[in-house]
Amino acid sequence: MRAMLEGQRVSRISVRGFAVASATAVTTVGAVVGVASGNTQPSGDNLEATAADTTLLADIPMGEQAQVQVSSLTQQAEAQAAAADAAAKKSAEESARIQAAKTAEAKKAAADEQAEREREEAEARANRDAVRSASSFSAQASYTVAEVQAMARQMVPADQFQCFSNIVDHESSWNYRASNPSSGAYGLVQALPGSKMSSAGADWQTNPATQIKWGLSYMDGRYGSPCGAWSFWQANHWY
Repeated sequence: MRAMLEGQRVSRISVRGFAVASATAVTTVGAVVGVASGNTQPSGDNLEATAADTTLLADIPMGEQAQVQVSSLTQQAEAQAAAADAAAKKSAEESARIQAAKTAEAKKAAADEQAEREREEAEARANRDAVRSASSFSAQASYTVAEVQAMARQMVPADQFQCFSNIVDHESSWNYRASNPSSGAYGLVQALPGSKMSSAGADWQTNPATQIKWGLSYMDGRYGSPCGAWSFWQANHWY
């Protein structure tokens, strides 16, 4: 019978845990000291609970108290492991969320870049489609600088016109009859020799449109574009 009672007490202490048993022991010691010193007695309910807990602790043999402590520590370790697992899971979920956000941002940037390239290509195609050919201009006896520049604006793609204009400014100041007697260079773009421009039209000496056509073809063929030619000109002062 005593062994059965002791087993029940151990079981009850194990359930409540070592921390509760320790706290109860401290409470019991405080109650005894209070009685001895004449302090106010604890209430009936608290006294009964304290007495009951004290009895349970007193009845546990010394060897079995170690078992109770191990059981309590095991429970604490399991609780800490569960908390660590939960924290690790939360951290992994947060890392996954951050990575997903970065991936989405990278995809959006790539899509925006692709859309911008397509827009620029479409604009370039539109500019090329909008240019006029040299043959679309009626021949005149003479042309003013403003008229020659207006022709160039209609023949040269819009995104290349400024570069083309910069070269013509330096080479001939937009004089389609400009001639260099020492070298033989001639026309708006100072073709050397001027007769090269005959590939664009027999009227290369008198028609600015023919000279613009040849000059644009030369810049595209040798430098990729008028802007490529202008970059070379800036570095070398010839092209």
